[in-house]
Amino acid sequence: MSLQQEIIERLGVKPEIDPETEIRKRVDFLKQYVKQSGTTGLLIAISGGIDSAVATGLCKRATDELSAESGREYMTLGVFQPYGDQSDIADSYAVAEAFQLKHKVETNIAEAVDEITLEVEHGFKALGIPRHLSRGGKGNIKARTRMVTQYALAFDLNLLVVGTDHASEAVTGFFTKWGDGAVDITPLSTLNKRQVRQLASHIGVPQSVLDKAPTAGLWDGQTDEEELGITYGDNSDYLEGKDINAEAREKLEKQYLKTEHKRSPIPGI
Repeated sequence: MSLQQEIIERLGVKPEIDPETEIRKRVDFLKQYVKQSGTTGLLIAISGGIDSAVATGLCKRATDELSAESGREYMTLGVFQPYGDQSDIADSYAVAEAFQLKHKVETNIAEAVDEITLEVEHGFKALGIPRHLSRGGKGNIKARTRMVTQYALAFDLNLLVVGTDHASEAVTGFFTKWGDGAVDITPLSTLNKRQVRQLASHIGVPQSVLDKAPTAGLWDGQTDEEELGITYGDNSDYLEGKDINAEAREKLEKQYLKTEHKRSPIPGI
């Protein structure tokens, strides 16, 4: 078995999908787990990107159906988490509007992130290596601060935290382990980026979100493809079992092997 075949089998990506079938399967998956867990709904952080938009649509369908079937209210809570002023936050609110979210809240992480960053820099100084925290290090603090806030809300409201992780992120390890990777349920996990876009077109994601370049929002101007040097077109082709150019294949497989610890559980002995 080639490494490509091994990766595809491990991540569970299909070579092609029927979007409506996938939407139904994933809505049912969310409903079943909400009922099984005894929770009262789902929390989804809406970044303004396509992944969280699709996840929001799935969550809203799931909780609407649960409410109709049970006669009790199940909640989808949309959380907006800018760092200071977020230039595209209108897209986050457009997603909430498109799916008619009744419950939504904005939690700005700027003060918390800046305070943690300052404490880390005090730590560097105490170690005799005064320096500023790296751009990537601060980006990771943003991801983890967002998760801390989401779990604080979810704990008291008895909600499950929904992740936007999918196979195109998993293959590159492009997530903060136990930051945006530590969630309760991941309804997109066996889809690649192209397939997420297919669901987006069927579930009603706003056009302004469909047109955006994918970004983790770690710093101004950051895009996933520029950061990794791999296009989502090549990434998706690879996960669908297609041949891609040798340079892209080498980069993708090297990234996969380098980031194995991201996909693995915490080891013990």
